[in-house]
Amino acid sequence: MERPIIERKKEAVSNLAEKFKKATTVVAFEYPGLTVAQFTKLRTQLREANCEVTVYKNNISRRASIAAGQEDFAEAFIGAKALAISYEDAVAPAKIIYDFAKEHKVVALSAGIVEGKYADLDVLKSLATLPSRETLLTMLAVGLLTPVRELAVGLNMISEEA
Repeated sequence: MERPIIERKKEAVSNLAEKFKKATTVVAFEYPGLTVAQFTKLRTQLREANCEVTVYKNNISRRASIAAGQEDFAEAFIGAKALAISYEDAVAPAKIIYDFAKEHKVVALSAGIVEGKYADLDVLKSLATLPSRETLLTMLAVGLLTPVRELAVGLNMISEEA
């Protein structure tokens, strides 16, 4: 009777370890005290950003972290934790959870893995407060266009003097 359970747990650990290795970002967060409706709202927001949201037993998450070579991340699994996993966007899970935590004080970021490296709470908060991709691209475009604009204004002033 015990054998199939152990095999299922081993399979769950190996599957989760593979997810950790493939993911761009994995964020562990605390959620005690959230109602089902609130957790569903958070889950919906994460899924809209192509993030996978799951709750595993801490023992399975801890073992999967170690199997994925993330021993520091394994220490985060104390108490009720959920995982948000993104395979595309490195910022989305941290940003969504951080913004959701502003409204719901029981939600808190714990730790994560960002592009294969352990990320503590400070790294996740700085990641979550980054401007959106569109804003960053706009800032880059403005930065690149400013010297060209200044040159055009200068050349125009020279041509008017002559």
